[in-house]
Parts: sequence; structure tokens; C-alpha cells
Amino acid sequence: MSASALDQARPHVTALAGELSAMGAVRTRGWAEAFATVPRHVFVPRWFRQETNDRGIAVWREQRATTDAAALAAVYRDQTLVTSLDPATVEQVDDTAWTGVPTSSSTLPSLMAGMLEDLSVEDGHRTLEIGTGTGYNAALLCARLGENLVHSVDVDPSLIHLARQRLAEAGYAPRLAPGDGTRGSPTGDAFDRIIATCSVPAIPQAWMDQSRPGTVIVTDIALGIEGGLVRVVIDDDGRATGRFTTTAGRFMAARTGAHTYATPVRPERAPTAGTRPTTVTARDIRGNYPFRLLLALHLPGAQLVYHLDDTDGGMAIQIQDADGSWARTPLTGDHTGTVTYGGDPGLWQRAEAAWRWWNDADRPAQDQLGYTRERDGTAHVWHIPDGTRWNIPPRDAHTR
Repeated sequence: MSASALDQARPHVTALAGELSAMGAVRTRGWAEAFATVPRHVFVPRWFRQETNDRGIAVWREQRATTDAAALAAVYRDQTLVTSLDPATVEQVDDTAWTGVPTSSSTLPSLMAGMLEDLSVEDGHRTLEIGTGTGYNAALLCARLGENLVHSVDVDPSLIHLARQRLAEAGYAPRLAPGDGTRGSPTGDAFDRIIATCSVPAIPQAWMDQSRPGTVIVTDIALGIEGGLVRVVIDDDGRATGRFTTTAGRFMAARTGAHTYATPVRPERAPTAGTRPTTVTARDIRGNYPFRLLLALHLPGAQLVYHLDDTDGGMAIQIQDADGSWARTPLTGDHTGTVTYGGDPGLWQRAEAAWRWWNDADRPAQDQLGYTRERDGTAHVWHIPDGTRWNIPPRDAHTR
């Protein structure tokens, strides 16, 4: 990294660190110094911004930090930057734009900061990062802990190669390895801290095996309809217990292949059965993250999608289950207080029951929900104030 390039970026690095501290994402001196030290543009010299082109197609437009001062400044905004697209879905539409599904990104800095603070690192802590990506988060860990204590794994060998080069340019040499992060570190070492920048349906067994009593794990748990960040501590019995964090955010799912995601199997949708009034609306669902998290607990295995009506172009929020049942309620128009459904009518009834429970419990935020992963791989969530419990069906072969 040339001195002139670093000098040009230094005001942006300092400004980002100050912004993260001012908003409360950075709360301790160690992480404030790390964010004020590590230049993000070294790790994200190229990224993609989504836009609609002149043909009305949604595309990912290439951006480069070296283009001009405005592009350099954009790297240091508090925003997620998409850095890779799935080769199986990508199609170039002009010289600098592609369609496709994102497979890697540089995470929103405030989200990264919140997770790193939740990790509660101390000097001497050996730390494993799952999802190397650009290498920026690994660099922050190196700045805080020292490179000898930082290990990082990514399923994509090409990302590891690029991250190693960029980390060296920034002056860091942590231990990087390609591999399936849900299987932990290939070294088999035990760690004091584990942080994952990808989502998993449950904490994998390998992470438990590579922990010791007192190890803190921060990861995104995907529960179907919704998910969120949990911070758990391994106890003397090998159980991981904690809660969902005040830092809210979602990550791309962990992949077992370097580039592509498995194609989801969609059940045949049940025919329309009827329409009726409802006590929970699309606005209620879309506007309340903690309620969506609760919906995931009441409706395990279901998904939440947007539905576009072929006849009038209206948009609705739809819950769909693995057996083909579905229920949807419109976002706008004259019928926002109704639900149309097909298959099991109990699907939306359970959504309404979740809405009643959440309101009766005074609308608890996500950090009022605890999370436990037992030694045998089972997991559950509970409402901390009153102990109401929801068991989480096993969804990952690596968890047992």
C-alpha cells in the first residue's frame, strides 16, 4: 500500500471510526483504534452497486475505489458492499454491469463493529473467524489482537487468495485456510472466541468441539422466516447459552460449495381456499423485526416471501410452508386487513397467535429472547422474562 494512497484515504478511515463511535457501534478503545487503523479500501477495491439500467433491468454495476475521490469516499460509508456474484447465475449486460446472485460482501461496518464488541475479546484470545470474505474483518481482529491469534476460514479458495494478498498489503499475516467453515478450523485448534459472518441454521458441532469453557461464539442463526445474531458462552458442561443481541443483522447463508448455493426445492402450491379478515397485517410483519423472529419460532420450516399479484400488480407478504400451504396479506390497497390462503388454514392462525403472544408480552425486543444449543445438538429459544420456550427442529447435519 503506497504512502500516498494511504494518506489520501486517512481522513476517510478516521471519519468512519468516529462515526461508528458516535452511533454507539464501537464502544471500547481497542476497537476504536482498530477501525481507525485499518483502511477498508485495501480490502474492497472493487464492488457492485445495484441499479436499474436504461433497459429497466436490475443489474449490479461495478464500482472501483481508485476511480475518483467520490468512489474512494463511498467505500468508507456505513454500507454493505457486494463483492462477488454467483458464476452460475451471472450474466454480463454491458461493459460494467452484470445480473446475478451475490455470494460475498463486505459487511456494513456498524454491524461488524457491533459483532466485534459482542465478542468481548481480551488480549491473548485465540480467535476463529468463519467467512474470510474480503479480509477486512480479519484485519480488524489482527489490529486488536495481533495476527498470531487470528485464524480465518472461507469456503472459496479464490477469496482466501485475494484476502491473503490484501492483508499482506495492509501489514497483516493471520492464518487463513480454505474450507467449509461449518466444520471449523482445519487445524483442529481450540479457540477462545468464534465469530461467523455467514448464517447457519444452528451452531455446528465443529464449533462446539473447538471451544473450551468460557468460549464466546457470535453468529447469525437462520430460523426460516427470520433469524438474528446470537451471543453464546460455552459452559463447563459443553452447552452454549446466551441470547439474541441488540445488534441486529443478517448474513448470507454458509455454503458448502465455493461459488453457488443449492437450488431450493419448492413444493407445489395449494389452490386458493378462501379469504377472511385478519388481526395481523403485512405492515405489522414488515415493520417489526422481533415479531418476525417470533413468527419463525411459531412456524418452523415456513418461509416469508413477497408475492406479486398477476392480475392487478399488487404486492403482498406471503408465508409459505413446506407442505405447499400458503397465506398472504396485501401491503397496500383496500384489503390490507384480509388474508387469502391455500392449504392448511392453521398456518395463518398460528401467525395470528404469535401476534397475540407478542403483544400480550409487551412486544419484547430480540434481546429478550435467549438461545441454547445443547451438547446433543438440540436447540431452543426462550423468552427470558417468563421462560416461554420454543424448540428448534434440527436442520443441519453438522450439528450432531
